[in-house]
Amino acid sequence: LEFTSSPGENAFQVKITAPDEQFTRVGVQVLDRKDGSFLVRYRMYASYKNLKIEVKTGDKHVAKSPYILKGPVYHENCDCPQEESSAWLEEMNCPQIIPQIQRDLANFPIVDPDKIAEEIPQRFGQRQSLCHYTIKDNEVYIKTYGEHVGFRIFMDAILLSLTRKVKMPDVEFFVNLGDWPLEKRKSPQNLHPIFSWCGSSESKDIVMPTYDLTDSVLETMGRVSLDMMSVQANTGPSWEDKNTTAFWRGRDSRKERLELVKLSRKYPEIIDAAFTNFFFFKHDESLYGPIVKHISFFDFFKYKYQINIDGTVAAYRLPYLLAGNSVVLKQDSIYYEHFYNELQPWKHYIPFKGDLSDLLEKLQWAKEHDEEAKNIAKSGQEFARNNLMGDHIFCYYFKLFQEYASLQVSEPKIRDGMEKVQQPDDDLFPCTCHRKKAKDEL
Repeated sequence: LEFTSSPGENAFQVKITAPDEQFTRVGVQVLDRKDGSFLVRYRMYASYKNLKIEVKTGDKHVAKSPYILKGPVYHENCDCPQEESSAWLEEMNCPQIIPQIQRDLANFPIVDPDKIAEEIPQRFGQRQSLCHYTIKDNEVYIKTYGEHVGFRIFMDAILLSLTRKVKMPDVEFFVNLGDWPLEKRKSPQNLHPIFSWCGSSESKDIVMPTYDLTDSVLETMGRVSLDMMSVQANTGPSWEDKNTTAFWRGRDSRKERLELVKLSRKYPEIIDAAFTNFFFFKHDESLYGPIVKHISFFDFFKYKYQINIDGTVAAYRLPYLLAGNSVVLKQDSIYYEHFYNELQPWKHYIPFKGDLSDLLEKLQWAKEHDEEAKNIAKSGQEFARNNLMGDHIFCYYFKLFQEYASLQVSEPKIRDGMEKVQQPDDDLFPCTCHRKKAKDEL
């Protein structure tokens, strides 16, 4: 039996236990995607030899339940890297080639760690916030430049998480912690490889998944509530029942956002756009209306048309908007996240001009072509489900460092002033790694 709509969010009960243990420290969530499919996710707080997964409806097992997941199965904090990266890549179903990585690295036929270790701090170290990382023997080392280096926690976290799972190549690189891409040189000579969370068509930075998306993967079922899975269970009313006003909320980080809010005040029945705070521009209430309360991101999906407009750089909410079942109208922009270049206008979203001059026209088009707009929403959602989930993010980072490492022409080194980034040690249930024991016995 295949459902095409929800059989009710409590239709199934899922229980995960460790057969050999008295207690199983695992949190489980069943997410109803309202399209006849469910996601079940779990977070383990300890590691186990095997896990038993029971899927029931009422008191009957579903399909071949109970399932046995043969382990050992390790929890997120367990430091137990797979030595063979090729085996890990295969288990993770990572793609052979990621086009954006190829494009970004094409600017750097070779990377000389000794040279960049000297030149990048000289060129950017005074004015920008940078992290200089070396991964050596699967340990992470760092030196920071600039005063605003708080965002290093996101980079530290993904690097530590990767080294707990798989043996990383020895690699040395610089991460830009600021919003704007840095490498603006036009000529291909003397380009410096800088890793950034946002790319632009006017720069040559090497783009990574944003800190926001990365954090939501690492903190799933932890301290974040908005992530690529939770959003799928909170997509609001069905397409037919959504409010047909276009919707936007945010802060005033770009002048086009001011224009959008003015447009909304002029045409309130077409667009509902308002500021949740003012930070960059002078707040003129007669022009922009009152500052409104934050609403839950999930409430955005009560509306059929979602407007995505740049902030200081690309608006990092796009993955979550795509994962909903509203249609996204995306502003044309020079800025991009790691996946934008694989998106196609009119297939995954409806494009509008950078200056908003055709936004009303595009909204009119969507209203007159409801079925097509619905299909665009569906394709955008499929794209998000197939390209922007946790595993895809881990694959992207690993492949990026692997490909970059292969361009190095000198040995990555632990430089003067670098400190080791320690794995978290506050684990209540430390694990025993089966991979390490065998090695010690040799």
